[in-house]
Amino acid sequence: MIVGIHHVAIVVPDLDRALAFYRDALGFAVVQEGDWDGDYAQADRVIGLKKTSARIAMLKAPNAYLEIWQYRHPEPEDRRSRPCDLGYPHFALQVTDIEAEYHRLAEAGMTFAADAPVNLGTTSAIYGKDPFGNIIELYEIRDPAVAQLQPRTEQGEQP
Repeated sequence: MIVGIHHVAIVVPDLDRALAFYRDALGFAVVQEGDWDGDYAQADRVIGLKKTSARIAMLKAPNAYLEIWQYRHPEPEDRRSRPCDLGYPHFALQVTDIEAEYHRLAEAGMTFAADAPVNLGTTSAIYGKDPFGNIIELYEIRDPAVAQLQPRTEQGEQP
C-alpha cells in the first residue's frame, strides 16, 4: 500500500553550496548525511550503477523530505530541463506570503520566471531556479478548500 510521497531527489554539482541554499535560504533541516567512494555495494544495487562515489544529504521540510546528491562517479551529465520537458521538471514548495518569499529568495540568489508571483485567484504561483538551474515552484494557497483537494469519482466529479 502506498502511503504517500516520502522525498524528491535532485543531483547537484556542489553539495555544500546546495546545503547553503536549501538549508539556509529555504529552511530545510539536515536529518541525514552520507559519503562513499566506490565501496558501497548496497547503494550500487539500489541505484543500479557500479562503483558509485557520492555525497548525499536528506533534508526535511514540515511535510516532506528532499534528498540532495553530489555524484563524483559516474560523472553526471549537464541536462537542464524546461518546465514542459518530460521527466521530473520541477517540485513545488507551498508557502505563506508568497510575495515576501519571492523577495527573500531573490535576495538569496534564486532567479524567477517573472518579476512577481502570479495571482491565480485562490492561489498564487511562480517558478524559479536554484543555484544549479533546478526548477522550484513557489505555491501559495489562500483558500483552505483548495488545499483539501479530493479525488474524483469515475465520472470525474468530486465525491
